[in-house]
Amino acid sequence: MIPADFAVQVYLALGVTDMRKSIDGLALLVSEQLGLNPLGDGLFAFSNRRRTMVKILYWDRNGFCLWQKRLEKERFRWPRCREEVLAVGRRELAWLLDGLELEQQRAHKKLEYSRIF
Repeated sequence: MIPADFAVQVYLALGVTDMRKSIDGLALLVSEQLGLNPLGDGLFAFSNRRRTMVKILYWDRNGFCLWQKRLEKERFRWPRCREEVLAVGRRELAWLLDGLELEQQRAHKKLEYSRIF
């Protein structure tokens, strides 16, 4: 699995991705189609048309890593929207990989304070 201390920002490539693509093809998609830096601190997630496979590309110090999960039953609840890329957190990615919706209505919202007490 992806290291727990790795980047916080996750970029979901919405729409359909050809899962025959490997590291070089996916890095090119990140750079040219999504307009992001594949060597940055992000995780870049892609899904196939049937929503049965997810690939996650990320840069780890001196090389690319490619993580893949294929479901034998069920489908991922990949978001459908008009944007090409959606930025989410690791928590939301974990939800997707566990078969849950991206928006969990009952989940506690993140609180941020402007100062420490």
